[in-house]
Amino acid sequence: MTASATITHTVPPIYDKNSKILILGTMLSPKSREAGFYYSHPQNRFWRTLAAVLQVETPATIEEKTALLLANHIALWDVLASCSIAGADDSSIKDAVVNDFTTLFATAHIQAVFTTGKKATDLFRKHCEKRYGYAPIYLPSPSPANCAMPLEALVAAYAVIKKYLA
Repeated sequence: MTASATITHTVPPIYDKNSKILILGTMLSPKSREAGFYYSHPQNRFWRTLAAVLQVETPATIEEKTALLLANHIALWDVLASCSIAGADDSSIKDAVVNDFTTLFATAHIQAVFTTGKKATDLFRKHCEKRYGYAPIYLPSPSPANCAMPLEALVAAYAVIKKYLA
């Protein structure tokens, strides 16, 4: 097992005043921290899933991913600002410190908050739901650790976001 390390989130949130939904992961994985952007592990299915839901080509670069999010009124961030974690194992998280969403919620017109995976959902519910007034809507994790769920099932689960983007 990988030893726990204290990690501080270093990638800014992606959003603008037109963002209608917020999708939150738990914390950047080691591969995402290395790449400097969200869901950067080559086996992570977030970008393929989102592209399939939106019926567009899967973005490849950080610039393309950012443009896809903003063009579709999607904000993206993580629940945690810092934590102690072993590799990318959400179940090992300790000493969690949540991000401050005040500016994001004051700027964007967020209608719904979606959380990718059980840990992100639990953390947002525990630390943020009452403070910000949003109940998180669970989405299955697109992580390679959740490979038992086929891509088609992920796409079907993520399709719920479309009703908030119309």
